[in-house]
Amino acid sequence: MDYGKLALEAHQRLRGKISIKLKDDLSTREKLSTYYTPGVGAVSSFVAAHPDKARDYTWLNNSVAVISDGSAVLGLGNIGPYGALPVMEGKAMLFKHFADIDAVPIVLDVHSADDIVAAVKAIAPSFGAINLEDIAAPICFEVEERLKRELHIPVMHDDQHGTAVVVLAGLINALSVTSRTLEQCRVVIVGAGAAGVAIAKLLYKYGAPEILIVDSKGIISASRSDLNTSKKELLKFTNPSGLSGDLKTALRGADIFIGVSQANLLSKEMVKSMAKDPIIFAMANPNPEILPDDAYAAGAAIVATGRSDFDNQVNNALAFPGIFRGALDNQVEKITDDHKIAAAKTIAALVEKPNAKEIIPSVLDDRLVPAVAKNIT
Repeated sequence: MDYGKLALEAHQRLRGKISIKLKDDLSTREKLSTYYTPGVGAVSSFVAAHPDKARDYTWLNNSVAVISDGSAVLGLGNIGPYGALPVMEGKAMLFKHFADIDAVPIVLDVHSADDIVAAVKAIAPSFGAINLEDIAAPICFEVEERLKRELHIPVMHDDQHGTAVVVLAGLINALSVTSRTLEQCRVVIVGAGAAGVAIAKLLYKYGAPEILIVDSKGIISASRSDLNTSKKELLKFTNPSGLSGDLKTALRGADIFIGVSQANLLSKEMVKSMAKDPIIFAMANPNPEILPDDAYAAGAAIVATGRSDFDNQVNNALAFPGIFRGALDNQVEKITDDHKIAAAKTIAALVEKPNAKEIIPSVLDDRLVPAVAKNIT
């Protein structure tokens, strides 16, 4: 099926895919006078005098801004704010469908950390939470950290943390199926962008495995002179033996491969060089680092990808709707690592009998959002 053609036709026919729906109609003069002038003046005066009550009298209790500068859109790269807008609309659609959250797509035509932070802070009073999306590394790290410090509402860069939560959920079950613990494993992560960095941090927080991260120049090690600040920070908890070399070197004897990089990067020979029954998370989109059939033929015990047409889809939509639902309902100011780990454990537990073909629940599982939301307190 040509989803590209179908998508172009549907988006043109609908002129986008989201709209605003009223909670009440304006069918009488009384309603018009209540919701707008003169009645709304009393609400504005009350909220101005009691700003801590704003979420009880406005949509702040159920609203999220989905914000991107278009610098790292899906697998398309830096295609700008207009290119990002259909994806942000799609994210807003997922928020509404899965968690009944009113999300607004906002694309920014600014690209420095200072400008993005300033823009988000300026509009933040209109929203109950901020979802950052498709902002390129390393700027995305600074933007998120600054906003988390300077705002008093939840801020999460989903490309980082949503991905990391679902990867951890899948690994919890994959490790159970293969009778291992994360502490016993060597993990090789290919890709040191937003997702790769967040995955490494969350896995280390959860189980402190040996982690090697590989970028386009090879293993991230202290011997390299080309590392930016975020990659230097990774050395505080990765590559304890100071290993240098390429992906082949990193993978020898490794238990787990996690790819957030590019298609066809992982060969059968590399899989064969890994430890017995390796776990492969090949998540490049639309084409994974290795196709599942090839990975299994090379000895993989479990394979996950980012695609819905293969088993074990690693999909951010398993995590972010429930995380934001819980943050809004429970008036959480900061989404923490403990929240993310609790969400991952909850997602993993929804698979009642994990096996090689099912380590991650379906994104359509209606238990997901309420179960995850309960942990965000």
